[in-house]
Amino acid sequence: MTVPPIVDPPARLARRDGAALAYRTRAGRTPGVLFCGGFRSDMTGTKATALERACTEAGRTYTRFDYTGHGASAGRFTDGTIGAWRDDALAVIDAVTVGPLVIVGSSMGGWIMLLAALARPARIAGLVGVAAAPDFTERLMWARFDPATRAQLARDGAIREPSAYDPVPTPITYRLIEDGRRHCLLDRPIAIDCPVRLLHGMRDPDVPWPLALDVAAALAGADVRIELVKDGDHRLSRDADIALLCRTVLELCDQVERAAAIAASPSR
Repeated sequence: MTVPPIVDPPARLARRDGAALAYRTRAGRTPGVLFCGGFRSDMTGTKATALERACTEAGRTYTRFDYTGHGASAGRFTDGTIGAWRDDALAVIDAVTVGPLVIVGSSMGGWIMLLAALARPARIAGLVGVAAAPDFTERLMWARFDPATRAQLARDGAIREPSAYDPVPTPITYRLIEDGRRHCLLDRPIAIDCPVRLLHGMRDPDVPWPLALDVAAALAGADVRIELVKDGDHRLSRDADIALLCRTVLELCDQVERAAAIAASPSR
């Protein structure tokens, strides 16, 4: 089955605060898939679009969206926080998606997917993290900032850091750091017991792969698997990486669907 490209403008979801979130969704059977992108990423990225093609070919419903201040959504990036972007994901889950969901979270999206699963446990049937980065504002930013950088953040409210993925430096706000602390997860058990798959490149310079071990250890559920790609980088966007992602997501969807059918069987 050849999936036609989407060329029309994305749909808009008006939040109660007036901000409009851009999203795209394709109908299919459940469990469906929701893609949560990374920090300064958008829904037009390689993983988001490739996964849409795979889900559409498999007949799965699929949704991708942009957080506020990202991509085609309204708002300023510098106004964003982990809590606000979690709320964006919850707004899409509540207003756009139907039935059980497998959430795929890339980098920061891995943090967002965990927060969403905690907030909507009845809706979330499985999780797939790609270089998942919960608590990155504290562990991977604040922890490496020297005293002068910390003082500048507190004084000026923001700094700008060079990016390996964008010629424009990335603005990091003190508001982002402070809000991130309110949503940190890895300092205690994470009360999520749905199936979880964590994909991580061992040559990831941005989110060290041992973080996947910390996430797996913190999760309450037993069905948690880690797949390490020895020569994989942070993005995991090569053809083989994309094939691994699509296969992992679709196999987890099939597993969830089979489990639901068994649970609903009259012979039980």
